[in-house]
Order: sequence, then C-alpha cells, then structure tokens
Amino acid sequence: MYNDENVIQIKHDVLYEVAKLAFEGTLEEKRDFIPEKLIPGPVPNFRCCIYKEREIIRQRVRLAEGKDLTEEEHGNEGNVIQVIGSACEGCPISSYTVTDNCQNCIGKACVNACKFGAITMGRDRSYIDPTKCKECGQCAKACPYNAIVGIKRPCKVACPVDAITYDEYNISVIDEEKCIRCGQCIHSCPFGAIGSKTFIVDVIEALKSGKHVYAMVAPATEGQFGTDITMQSWKNALKELGFTDTIELGLGGDMTAASEADEWVEAFKEGKKMTTSCCPGFVNMVRKHYPELSDHISTTVSPMCGVSRMIKSKDPEAYTVFIGPCIAKKSEVKDQKIEGNADAVLTYSEIRVIMKAKDINLQPAENDYQEASIYGKRFGNSGGVTEAVLQCMKETNQEIDAKVCRANGAAECKKALLLMKVGKLPEDFIEGMACEGGCVGGPSCFQDKVKSKKSRDTLLAQADGREVHANLENYGMDKFSMHRA
Repeated sequence: MYNDENVIQIKHDVLYEVAKLAFEGTLEEKRDFIPEKLIPGPVPNFRCCIYKEREIIRQRVRLAEGKDLTEEEHGNEGNVIQVIGSACEGCPISSYTVTDNCQNCIGKACVNACKFGAITMGRDRSYIDPTKCKECGQCAKACPYNAIVGIKRPCKVACPVDAITYDEYNISVIDEEKCIRCGQCIHSCPFGAIGSKTFIVDVIEALKSGKHVYAMVAPATEGQFGTDITMQSWKNALKELGFTDTIELGLGGDMTAASEADEWVEAFKEGKKMTTSCCPGFVNMVRKHYPELSDHISTTVSPMCGVSRMIKSKDPEAYTVFIGPCIAKKSEVKDQKIEGNADAVLTYSEIRVIMKAKDINLQPAENDYQEASIYGKRFGNSGGVTEAVLQCMKETNQEIDAKVCRANGAAECKKALLLMKVGKLPEDFIEGMACEGGCVGGPSCFQDKVKSKKSRDTLLAQADGREVHANLENYGMDKFSMHRA
C-alpha cells in the first residue's frame, strides 16, 4: 500500500513487543530491553549506528505506551501525532539544492539573484548555504540550466494545513495549533520519523482487568481484508481475544444520519448553512482554521460516540474501543473529550498486534452478521453521509430541496469552508471528509481504497435492504442523546 513497508515493519515489531509484555505484566521491567532485542547489532540496519537505531526504537516504545516523546511520565497531553527527532535527523532534504545540471557558468545568475549571500561558486558547481538560504526561490528562477530544484520534505507536502515547519536543527516540528490530527504525514515520511501515540497498553490492561470491553468496528473495515474476512470474522476473533461484544459501527452511521437529518431540515428552514460532524479531522479543521464557522458544525455526535453512548446506557461498566483506519479518532477521544465517547481508539495494525500477541488470527466467516443499514455501512465512503441523511429525510417525509457540497479530501474541505466563510458557498450543507475517498482512504488502512474497492463492493452487495429508521427501532434510541452537551 505504501512506499514505507520497511518502516511499517519496524513499527509493527515495536508494537508487538509492547503488546506481548503488557499481556505478560512485565512491560515496566522489560521495556528497556526492547531496543537491544530488535537492534542486536553490531551492524546497523538503517542508520549510521546501532545506538541511534536503538534510540529510535526507545522513542517508538514510548508512543506505543501512549506517552509523549519527553521524559515526563504522562500520556494524556500533547498531540497524538509526534515527531521522533532521532529519526527525523536522517532526512537530508534542503529546500533548494544545486543538481548536476549546474554548469558552473561565468554568468553566475544564481549568485546575482540571491539577496542573502547564500550562494557561492565551488569548483564544479554552485553551493547553497542552508543556514543563509531564505527559501525565496529566486536562484531557481534565475538559473538558465534549471539546475536548482526546490524540494519539500514529504511530511510537509502531505500536511493539508501547513502545520509542519523545521527548527534550527532542521527537525520537523508539528504546530499543535494548526494540526488537525489527520495523520497524513505519518506514512509520507520515508524515515518513519512521525508516529502516533497508541491505546494498546490501555486496552490490554482493560482486557486483563475483567472490564466489560466492547469493540466498535468502523464501516470502512469491510473489504479491507478481502471478501473472506467479514464483520463476523472480527466478531469471532475479538470474542476470543476477550472482548465482551463487538458492534458494527455502521449502526452508528444510521444513528448519526437520523439525528443529522432532523438538524438539516431545521437549519434549511431557517436559512442556516451547516456542516457534518462525523469526521474528526474535518471538525478539527473547522475549529482551528475557520473558528468563526464552529457554530455551523452539526451538534450530532459521531457514529463512534453514538454507539459508545448506546453501549454505556445498557452497561455502565462498559469500556468502549473504536477499531478502524483513522488517526484523528484518537484526537476525538483525547482532545474533544465528548461525554460518553469511546475510551480508546485502535488502528488496524494496533489491534492486529494485540491479536498476534495472543496468537489469534482473523478467520473466514459467513457474511451474515449485520447491524447497520446499507446507508450506515457506506458512511465510510465520501458522499456516504449525504446519502444516508437524504434517505432519513425520505423515510420521515421531510424531504427538502437541499444542495450538498460533498467535500472529498482536505483540499476540497478547505475550499468549501473558505466559500462558506465569505458567504459564497452555493450549497446549503457541507459533508466534510478529511481523507480522500472518505474513511476508506484513511491513513491507517490495511489496503488502499482502490485495492479494497472490489472486495468492499462484493460484501456490501450482500447486505439486506433494511431502512435506517426501521433498523434503529431495535436499539433503544430514547436511552441516550445523539447531541453534544
């Protein structure tokens, strides 16, 4: 799926070691041995020396434990996405670099164009002093041989909100005030220098303690692992792992759509434009970059929060865990702190290492377990939220002539929000999905949306034709609220 398969393997190995020790109850006493176990030496595998490699592993262990990359023993503050400095040091990219195309010409157009004295002529080519370069790009424009290229670090290119800069040591820095926690930077880094804090230890401790632990599996899951691995496969495996029960989170899609439909109808009658609220990356974008539009966000909680509230209304001792491809869901738990929301969030790789630590695998199973309508199941696709909301309006005879901007990916979200900000959005509502393709294009997918589409379409085609409201009649919707406090 990604161009960072070696990096993913390293991450997986660290997560597995942490999960295994957490189950054994020896993490506290043995965590310091993980770096040496994974990097035995004496020959380094991917850095200049085994000592730097071990430091990178040590920092990865901290993230796996849900801790910040500082020495303070805390895990509830700071961005869920963090830069591993010792890994970022390996990135050699400067913004402007002189290539072999340089002819070391007499004209010295690059030297003359630079107003900061950053360029000198060497024996074979020009040289740009990165400590003096202001990244204005005038030298690249002036060179008659196009010998100077401007290159941005992959993490910076991937960030949709310009939240990444560099410090004085050229280490990437994430601006928490700008970061929307979408996670796009994580897999873009070829050095694996960006990672996210995990809930692995929290979930394992919950399982070991005998708590009533419930899994909520994201709608985007269907098709990620082929047609043989169904929602029933997940239900079976997680039951074996120790989960009390597993809920198909497409049910939460039904819940959110029904609630949001009522909000949209009311807003439409009042002439108020609104946005969806189910994508935490999009919600973070609105609140951080377009705060004046915060009142336009639907007050309906996300499918994750809706199902968590439903579970906790029935079982006050419940500990709820979201499983899916989304990094921003971690920030929905850590940052937004909505009452009754999930207690933990796991990506596919994180839940799979927990399963591996107990020698449990996903096994083929019949596709006969269904708790959501087809509309809730498609909540993970761009445009799926809109279709579900419009269906709910149809079922309740509240159809309106609403125009919806289906903003697919961060770039389209920014464009739509800017138009809303200046009062020029032609549509009535915005469905915002920070990831292209929707949740099925999330940064922690097992397979990308193109590879998984055929399998996903096959599985969804087998779903029955239940309607949204008819489905919700089975779940005691009057026992909890679908709105933020």
